[in-house]
Amino acid sequence: MTTNGDAASAPPLVVRCGALGDMVMLTTLMRLAAARHESQVDVISSGGWTAPVLAHEPTLGHLQLVTSRKTPYPLCPSQWALVRWLRARGRGPVYLCDTDPEMRRLLARGGVRPDDLVERDAEEIGTEMLWPDRWLRLGQRDPARCYATAEVDAAQFRLPRLVIPEPSRHALAQWREREGLQGPLVLFQPGNKRTHKRGKVMTADHPKHWDPGNWAAVAGAVLAELPGAQVLLCGSPPEHAVLEDIRAAAGHRPQVRNLANDLPIPRLFALLEQAHSLVSVDTGPAHAAAALGCPLVVLFGAAPPSKWRPIGAGPIAVLGGEHGERSRVADISPEAVIAAWRGLSNLRP
Repeated sequence: MTTNGDAASAPPLVVRCGALGDMVMLTTLMRLAAARHESQVDVISSGGWTAPVLAHEPTLGHLQLVTSRKTPYPLCPSQWALVRWLRARGRGPVYLCDTDPEMRRLLARGGVRPDDLVERDAEEIGTEMLWPDRWLRLGQRDPARCYATAEVDAAQFRLPRLVIPEPSRHALAQWREREGLQGPLVLFQPGNKRTHKRGKVMTADHPKHWDPGNWAAVAGAVLAELPGAQVLLCGSPPEHAVLEDIRAAAGHRPQVRNLANDLPIPRLFALLEQAHSLVSVDTGPAHAAAALGCPLVVLFGAAPPSKWRPIGAGPIAVLGGEHGERSRVADISPEAVIAAWRGLSNLRP
């Protein structure tokens, strides 16, 4: 790839520091940028979840992680490493998804020039638009310095995607056999980023909180509908106590399992690929499920579905969010969730 007859440019660079779901949705932009520039894509990001989320994304070139953007530069070795890497990689198109001044300063320190940047425009920032659509819009734009691009149909990259390699499927099969997880597996994701960090502390008043009795009611309906099924409560280790409350409300039935201490991201993604369905609050695993075609019911609180709704090839039912910032998942009845779950087979993407 050449730029105005100059030497070959560096691969396109995407800059996005976000939560698990944000990185799932970023695959839209990565695939579009890779197709337009006929090259793999380098990524600057953060978070311990990012590497496993993107581990098998074929468009990923180099992943450069920074532990903190707000820590003063002299005190943050990961920022030093980022700046060294930027200075060594050369010039190329840089898709800046984040708007914080700290990341801008780091890019400038690393030698990224303003005429190589592609930034989100003010009209897009002020509009309620799904994130994958925002990234399609950004990915079709070019920096002031002209880099060669191929003609592609951007619409084909709209749906986020995750790739599950065969070794992960094999490892999942061994784990399922070991754990006795046979029959249809219906997954519940009750927690969100806040419970991931703080467990049961200060979660009951959160807009995404749903009472354990509600989750237990849905579990009962699932097991009545699918007698051979198992309900798997998904989450991270800090969410173990949250999931135990649900298991207790469900009467400690053996068909309801707490997987908080046994569900690393690669296993979760392989499980989502094979699961019967997922019932989830609006959080990262819901986006992963959508990207893997897992039938999904997602419960919204104050976050607008018009901006955060997962999209994918499988059936997706969205509940809640009708009252803007006043919306609470607690306002959604178990009966509505059960009906939405039963109707998944009748929905279309």
